[in-house]
Amino acid sequence: MLMRTHENEILVYYNPASSRAKKVLALARTISKNVKEVEYHKTPFTPTMWQRLLHKLELRPKDMLNRSDAYYQSSIRGRDFDREGWLQILIRNPDLIKGPIVVQGKRAVLCNSPSDIYQL
Repeated sequence: MLMRTHENEILVYYNPASSRAKKVLALARTISKNVKEVEYHKTPFTPTMWQRLLHKLELRPKDMLNRSDAYYQSSIRGRDFDREGWLQILIRNPDLIKGPIVVQGKRAVLCNSPSDIYQL
């Protein structure tokens, strides 16, 4: 559903409390007039949606997580999960996602810094 975007359209999946996400959104609006905003907590992704997105990003679920987060350190660090387990962590803990995810057409990027959006 959310993964399909027109070439002119940019989808930004983000946490509205993040200052980095606000900068990414501002840059996205300079690139395209068609920017869709999807907040982590209002529109959670299903495992299938995550699998498609991770394929576009060429990342593993574990690669998406902020390993310096206190919850990650106390509850996840050092534990081993299968792919489905990591997907469930992403779904249940969207605050652990490192940064905004931007999708345009068939391409996607995890924005560790706002300028990463230009990789699209």
